[in-house]
Amino acid sequence: MFERVVQSTLYSFGGRVGFFQGDIKLLVDDMKALKPTIFPVVPRVLNRIYDKFQTSTQTRFKQLLLNVAVNRKLAEVKQGIIRNNSIWDKLVFGKFQQVTGGKLKLILTGAAPISPSILTFFRGVFGCHIVEAYGQTECTAGCTVTLPGDWNAGYVGPPLPCSIIKLEDVPEMNYFASDNTGEVCIKGTNVFKGYLKDPEKTAEALDNDGWLHTGDIGKWMPNNALKIIDRKKNIFKLSQGEYIAPEKIENIYIRGSSVAQVFVHGDSLQSFLVGIVVPDEETLPALAEKLGVKGSFEDLCKNSVVKNAVLMEMNNLGKEAGLKTFEQVKYIYLHPELFTVENGLLTPTLKSRRADLVKYFRSQIDALYASDM
Repeated sequence: MFERVVQSTLYSFGGRVGFFQGDIKLLVDDMKALKPTIFPVVPRVLNRIYDKFQTSTQTRFKQLLLNVAVNRKLAEVKQGIIRNNSIWDKLVFGKFQQVTGGKLKLILTGAAPISPSILTFFRGVFGCHIVEAYGQTECTAGCTVTLPGDWNAGYVGPPLPCSIIKLEDVPEMNYFASDNTGEVCIKGTNVFKGYLKDPEKTAEALDNDGWLHTGDIGKWMPNNALKIIDRKKNIFKLSQGEYIAPEKIENIYIRGSSVAQVFVHGDSLQSFLVGIVVPDEETLPALAEKLGVKGSFEDLCKNSVVKNAVLMEMNNLGKEAGLKTFEQVKYIYLHPELFTVENGLLTPTLKSRRADLVKYFRSQIDALYASDM
């Protein structure tokens, strides 16, 4: 219903809505054909574009020119100048802006966290406004959004007029409302009435006072903006009693150049984490070549040398991000096929269907744990 309302509004003002072909690998082709002015996107897509941008320069001169251009554009962003007609756009960034059709005015990102540095980077390179939105289907999509000109990258803005937001204590994770941290709870006319014919699930989401418990951990910033810092809904304990928030870990590992998708798993009977990783089909062959390994993409996924190199890359990223030892995956399985909506492993907003992933990879998960015995 919400999508139909948005589409109808756009149509009434002469706007057009484009839908991608359904294959994420063809998204760039779709954007070049549509030439969108507004681009709603999940962070995973921006992360992949960013990674390809970083690896696009081959010579030292081109890398030097790129660094100078980026720094000059970022200096403008810090002054609140967002444009795509500078000399640096013409000399360096024009071809990158054409990746999305060259007419972007606004990028709207949501559904998962994104690095503040990547947000700032894209504001400079694409020369358009980028805002973050936060919400859930249960509260009719968005309930907060950053405003154009708000350079506090990583915040998700103040509540929209239809929403009231409070933070509730989560003592098992050491988050307390008195410290301006806790589970994000939403109340307002945008909050749903419940799940159809599922009172038990409704009671888990809505309390007796009508507050929607999102499962996200937020923090009130000094400027009264909300920042999402953690996740409660999918936390679990390891056998030694440590709490794990897998989505936080996955958002760190996905920054790896060799990683296209990752699913982190653990349970209370085990003392360590394991991971299911879909490698990046474009970058894995280059990594394998450096290791002296050849073969098809499927063969590379089965190769132990390649697997260990990908694991090392992931753990190095984890160390840089401050993950504790028990938060790092110990073993991984490389899977050659992407998680998709069609195969039932992703939601329509491209989030992992965690229970379905566990079922689908049960034998591989069991084998990873058995390898430690």
